[in-house]
Amino acid sequence: MPQYLTVGHLLRQLQDLDPDLPIRLAVNPDFPFTHYLATQVVVQDGKAFIPDDGQEDYLPTSVRDALTWS
Repeated sequence: MPQYLTVGHLLRQLQDLDPDLPIRLAVNPDFPFTHYLATQVVVQDGKAFIPDDGQEDYLPTSVRDALTWS
């Protein structure tokens, strides 16, 4: 996985998933939470931006472990 994710890389990772599966953003390994992703996508300066849409809950320990954030 590249350090800087591209739209193509993200699409390839998501293409086989259930399209109704909710997406959450895992944030901050020192204080791990999950965040909602907003539906808006802004493309500017050659980059695509998907904004955070608020904090949901603590990141599950199993996910933190899979990300090696423990």
